[in-house]
Amino acid sequence: MTEPLKVLIVEDEALLAMELESLVEEAGHSVVGWATSSAEAKSMVESTDADIAFVDIHLTDGPTGVDVAHYIGEKKRSMVVFMTANPKRIPDHFAGAIGVIAKPYTMNGLTSALRYLQEGVRRPPPVSTRPAGFTLSPAYAAVWAPAA
Repeated sequence: MTEPLKVLIVEDEALLAMELESLVEEAGHSVVGWATSSAEAKSMVESTDADIAFVDIHLTDGPTGVDVAHYIGEKKRSMVVFMTANPKRIPDHFAGAIGVIAKPYTMNGLTSALRYLQEGVRRPPPVSTRPAGFTLSPAYAAVWAPAA
């Protein structure tokens, strides 16, 4: 059995963050922290040991999720997955993020994405097929996407 993922949630809508935390835990993983702004997220990156950070693009202090992704990437602490209803706001280079899960997401979609990410974090590249609700960034698609 593969070790569960440690997940940092960066989301300013409390209900969405609580729902995401619940789904992550139901899928057998643990949530190591919760941030609602870029400042909180940056502080949590320093104090937690997350494998994956689910980052919303638009936080309480504005569209700063991309800044958070850059910061996490510079620290090389965890992989970033954007979670947004507005994927067009993600820069072409994905700010170093591994990919995006579009909102609204489903329990099945999130569970499949977590399984896929768990494989990729623990023993890259993942062996499962990429879930439909998860889009890989171009940089990761080049490495993780199975050869056609």
